[in-house]
Amino acid sequence: MEPVSKIFARSPTLQTVLMVENFIDKNSGEYKKTDLFKNLPRKVMWQTFQVIMEYLENSLRIAYDNEGYVVYIWNPELYEKIKDRPAIKL
Repeated sequence: MEPVSKIFARSPTLQTVLMVENFIDKNSGEYKKTDLFKNLPRKVMWQTFQVIMEYLENSLRIAYDNEGYVVYIWNPELYEKIKDRPAIKL
């Protein structure tokens, strides 16, 4: 198990998560993971970036295409339309 200090050193702030998510949304499909990291508007530690990317992928906000480009897939408007349908379990 990792020491607690290392776990917290890589814990991103909400502001950082939102910055990365918004950058991906605006540049969807333009960058692979490493290039995305290098082009962020603010510098972030690689380990912190990795945590953010894992969170965004696990929460179904991003995906990777066949060539490895990061694509933003979250669609809040569609979610609002379908969330109350009885046939759909979210």
